[in-house]
Amino acid sequence: MVTKLQESSEGLLKYETPKVVSKDKFAWLRDDEFGRQALAGVNPVNIECLTSFPPVSKLDPEIYGPQESALKEEHIVGQLNGMTVQQALDENKLFIVDYHDIYLPFLDRINALDGRKSYATRTIFFLTPGTLKPITIELSLPHTTPQTRAKRVVTPPVDATTNWIWQLAKAHVCSNDAGVHQLVNHWLRTHACMEPFILAAHRQMSAIHPIFKLLDPHMRYTLEINALARQNLINAGGVIEDCFTPGRYCMEISAAAYRSHWRFDQENLPADLIRRGIAVPDPTQPHGLKLLIEDYPYAADGLLIWNALENWVRTYVNHYYPNSSLICSDRELQNWYHESVRVGHADLSNESWWPSLKTPEDLISILTTLIWLASAQHAALNFGQYPYGGYVPNRPPLMRRLIPDENDPEYVNFLADPQKYFLLALPSLLQATKFMAVVDNLSTHSPDEEYLGERQHPSIWSGDAEIIEAFYGFSAEIRRIEKEIEKRNADPSLKNRCGAGVLPYELLAPSSDPGVTCRGVPNSVSI
Repeated sequence: MVTKLQESSEGLLKYETPKVVSKDKFAWLRDDEFGRQALAGVNPVNIECLTSFPPVSKLDPEIYGPQESALKEEHIVGQLNGMTVQQALDENKLFIVDYHDIYLPFLDRINALDGRKSYATRTIFFLTPGTLKPITIELSLPHTTPQTRAKRVVTPPVDATTNWIWQLAKAHVCSNDAGVHQLVNHWLRTHACMEPFILAAHRQMSAIHPIFKLLDPHMRYTLEINALARQNLINAGGVIEDCFTPGRYCMEISAAAYRSHWRFDQENLPADLIRRGIAVPDPTQPHGLKLLIEDYPYAADGLLIWNALENWVRTYVNHYYPNSSLICSDRELQNWYHESVRVGHADLSNESWWPSLKTPEDLISILTTLIWLASAQHAALNFGQYPYGGYVPNRPPLMRRLIPDENDPEYVNFLADPQKYFLLALPSLLQATKFMAVVDNLSTHSPDEEYLGERQHPSIWSGDAEIIEAFYGFSAEIRRIEKEIEKRNADPSLKNRCGAGVLPYELLAPSSDPGVTCRGVPNSVSI
C-alpha cells in the first residue's frame, strides 16, 4: 500500500496513511462505509430521495436510444426488511445516487480511450435505522444498435464470485462519484461559478463599498488558484485528465453539467436539500427544514453554518439598505450583479431562475449563497480529498476494466484470480501516486489561512460600532457551532459520525491547524 510520507520533528521519515484506510492491505469500501460516505464523505451532495421506481432518465431517446431502466422490483424487494417497494417509497426509505445521465452521453468516447473504462451508474440505498445500505447497482453502457442497450444490474453478494463482482461494481460507482465530485461539484460549482461574481466585484464596486467590504475576505486568492488550476490541473493533458476516468473529456463533462444542471437559485443549502428531496419545509424546525435522514452530517452541520451566515448577512444588509429604494438606486451594486449574470454567466443569462436584485431580502439571499459557496460548501468538498481518497482502492478516481460477463474471454482470468483482476482494474501505480500527491496538496491548509468568523482587518468597520458588534456576534456563533459539531461527533446514536472505525465528520468544523486535517472552513476558495 502506498502511503503519504511526512517528515517528523526528528528529521526522519514516518508513514502517514489516509484516515479511512483499513488494516487489510487489499481493503476496499465496505457496504456500511459506502453508504455512510454518501452522507458524510467528501462528496455528500448527490444523494437524492427516490420518488419513483424504477428511476427515469431525462436523456432524449431520439439521441441516446431507449432509456428504460433495467431495475426491477425483484432486484430490491428482498432487501427492504419486509416492506414492499411502494411502502419503501411512501415512507421515504429509498435513496439514489444517479450518475446515469451525466456519464452516458460520453461513454462511447471515454471507453475508446486507452486504459479507460466506465459505466453510467445508478446506486439505490435503503435507509435502515440511521444508516444507508446499498441494495442494488445499475451499470449502463450506450446502446450498440438502435434496438439494444447494454445494462447490467448487480445486487449484494451471495457467494465468492458475486462478492468480487459487487466490489467491482462499487469501484465503478466510486469512479463515477469521484469524477462528478471533482469536475462538477468542486471545480464547477465552487471555483468556476464564483469567478464571475469576484471579477465583477473588483470591476464595478469600489473598495469602500459596504458590499465589497463584506465579500472581500470571501474572494481572497480565488482568482489566483483558478488560474493555477487552468495551468496545471484542468488543462489539456493535465493532472485531472490523467487521473480521472473521463480523460480528455473531463472539462466537456463539466461544461455539459453547467449547461444542463447548474442553477444559481438552487445553490444555497436549503434549496439544494429540498431539490434533492432530502428535506422538506417545516416551520417548526430550527432552520425551517426537516431532514428525511436525520443523521446526515453534511446537511445537519451545514444548516448550522448556513443559519449563522444568513443572520450575519441579514444584519449587515438591513443596516446599510433599510429599504428597497436604496438597493435599486445603488449603481455600483446593480452594475456588479448585472455584470456577474449578463457577462460572467452569459450562456445562462436569459434563464428565468436568476434571482432579481430589488429588495433587501433579494440581496441577503444572493450574498449568503455566495459566501456559503466560497466557504462552507468548498470546505466540505475539498479538505477531505486526501483523507477519504488517498487510499485509492477506497475511492478509485479511474477504472481501467469493465466487469466481465460469463461469455467474455476475460471472465476466465477473473475467476482464476479475482484479486488480481480487481487490482488491475484500478489506477496504475503511477496514476495512483500522482493522484495521491495532488489530493494531498489540495487538502492542505496554508499557515496563513483565514477561517470563517475571522477577519484580518475587522477595523474596516471602525466607524460603525453596530456592524463590529454584529461581526463579533457572528464569530461567537461560529465558535458555538464548532462545539456543537464536537458534541455530535461524540454521540454514539449518530452512527454516521461516531463508532468503531467511523471517521468523525469534521469537514464543516470551522477551525483547523495548518496541513491536512480533514477539517476547517476558510473564508474563501483559496486552494
